[in-house]
Amino acid sequence: MKLSIVIPCYNEADNIPLILKRFNEVIKREDIEVVLVNNGSTDETREVLKRELPKYSFARTVLVEVNQGYGYGILQGLKSCKSEFIGWTHADMQTDPADVIKALKRIDRYQQEKKDCNIYVKGNRKGRALSDCFFTFGMSCFESIYLGTRLYDINAQPNIFSKKFFDTWKNPPYDFALDLYALYIAKKNKLQIERFDVLFPKRIYGNSKWNTGLKSKIKFIKRTINFSTKLKREGIL
Repeated sequence: MKLSIVIPCYNEADNIPLILKRFNEVIKREDIEVVLVNNGSTDETREVLKRELPKYSFARTVLVEVNQGYGYGILQGLKSCKSEFIGWTHADMQTDPADVIKALKRIDRYQQEKKDCNIYVKGNRKGRALSDCFFTFGMSCFESIYLGTRLYDINAQPNIFSKKFFDTWKNPPYDFALDLYALYIAKKNKLQIERFDVLFPKRIYGNSKWNTGLKSKIKFIKRTINFSTKLKREGIL
């Protein structure tokens, strides 16, 4: 397989049929698999996956019995992957599965030219609310200054990189800091970072699992600062 794309699903029962249908529309090759991680869901996610997955030969699932965080679910999916390139995107339909195919095409072009796998492809969100853009800008400025390397739109999707790169990770976080960890380590390892614009519309079903208001943003900031401090102090590479 050339690419395994992991999708963490925590209470995304309504969105799963939509995202599988969309992947079915955009996947035009046989070397891509979609790994939906049931990340300790308490809704009908398990039943929906059991019903929908047999319809799509490119899809499989990984079960996490008890939710231990966004990052933990993704990591369990990544560990199950054997493809040359792996990565993740979201299940909320705010990230178009077609963006995964765009990212893979960039990887194909890069490999044709460079003959290696030292590339990290990541989205760059467009079409967001002004308040969210301001929040992201502020966090990006802090991370860039504090960690000494330019980082922006850290939580944009998708994230795709080589399995070889993933195998070098040490103690990645189990929460939303996983996006920061992956991009930071890619920069420090001097991977070719390629960003491309992706649209970021409103959710169709359900609500954000973390962005629920000012209190959630403050909590997110505290967690991110704590993990950034750990990255800098321990030199995690």
